[in-house]
Amino acid sequence: MSISNYKAEFEKMLNRDYFSKSLHPYRKEAFAQLEKTGFPTRKWEDWRFTNVSIISDGKYKISEISDAPQTTPNIDSYQMEGVDTVVIYNGHYQKELSSVPDGVALLSGLEHFERKNGKFETANNSPFDLLNTAFTDSGMCIVVEKDTQVEIPIRILFISNGVRSIMVNPRVYIDVAESSSLTFMEHHAGDAESFFQNESVFISLENNAQLNHIRIQSNSEFTQNMANINVNQDADSQYHFWQLVDGGKLGRSNICVQLNGENAQCYINSLALSKNNQHIDNNIIVNHNSPQTHSSQFVKSILFDTSTGVFNGRTVVHKNAQKITAHQTNKNLLLSKKAKMNSNPQLEIYADDVKCSHGSTTGKIDEDALFYLQSRGINKQDAMELMVIGFANEVLDKIPHPEIKKAIHTEFTVKLNRLMA
Repeated sequence: MSISNYKAEFEKMLNRDYFSKSLHPYRKEAFAQLEKTGFPTRKWEDWRFTNVSIISDGKYKISEISDAPQTTPNIDSYQMEGVDTVVIYNGHYQKELSSVPDGVALLSGLEHFERKNGKFETANNSPFDLLNTAFTDSGMCIVVEKDTQVEIPIRILFISNGVRSIMVNPRVYIDVAESSSLTFMEHHAGDAESFFQNESVFISLENNAQLNHIRIQSNSEFTQNMANINVNQDADSQYHFWQLVDGGKLGRSNICVQLNGENAQCYINSLALSKNNQHIDNNIIVNHNSPQTHSSQFVKSILFDTSTGVFNGRTVVHKNAQKITAHQTNKNLLLSKKAKMNSNPQLEIYADDVKCSHGSTTGKIDEDALFYLQSRGINKQDAMELMVIGFANEVLDKIPHPEIKKAIHTEFTVKLNRLMA
């Protein structure tokens, strides 16, 4: 697909005085590659169930100063107990509303670039990685130094509002040093009438580091979301990922994990609640590059109306990565005859001493279980809701932080009640 609609915006990006010219070579190289590859089409194997023409044909503009709030925005409706929050509004950092917990250093994208001695980390797993590199507009880095346990979670609150067709490309680096731990949350919300967010997250976990990563995608039904999450793990590190997707028109999570050191472990959990004609796609690749590594993918979807979903989960066990364990589970609940789910769990194994499994189920509510609940005096509507909540709780109950878990569970229950009313 053509990217001609983005050419003028790219030239405009290069002429912005407040963006460092030191990144221009990386931007230009990425955009040149993007021009060669184009946006994905449904002829591409990993994209055959996801149509991105709404993005490729869109007339999205880069965020201007005028798209930032002219006065301090009211974020009372987004408050969450027990976390420190960094606020990004239409791609613009809101310093006066932001705070970080003790033990965390918050750097700008340019400061991170200088910290890495001019090394600009990139990925090329999809054209949207290239798009983010070319258009990066709100770079931010969270650094946790060695032997530091950060007790309070840090949340980045991405708010998208307004009527203009805006494109933002946030870029977040999470560097957790040896024997340190952090809980990081990204919360996507807002009422934008036309919005495209193409986010890239780069996570680096050193030896024995631990990161809990929680992602909530609850922005407006007029938002297109791309999340490009790249994780590199050293020995004995642990990465725990939880995701709730219930917003946006089109949403895709491109998650790529590299288990580079022995005994590195990653646990990926995701729950999607879709309605109307929403389309939610999870594309997950976990590479076992070292022996004695462990991975788990546990992805669930609840689909109403004519919504659609995709699970592409791939586990790759490379040569000499012996004695690894890897599991994939995908379960989908269809609450409409017109909803559709495409599930494709995959194992790619080049070692012989491994324990791997994968499985997928898709179906409607169990009529026998529903009848049993009704026979105990519960009306059909409440019985169905209890069963759906029970289905979702397998993912929600895994969230480690009690106050975050409570907030997410409450939001999920409220939205489910509306859909089932």
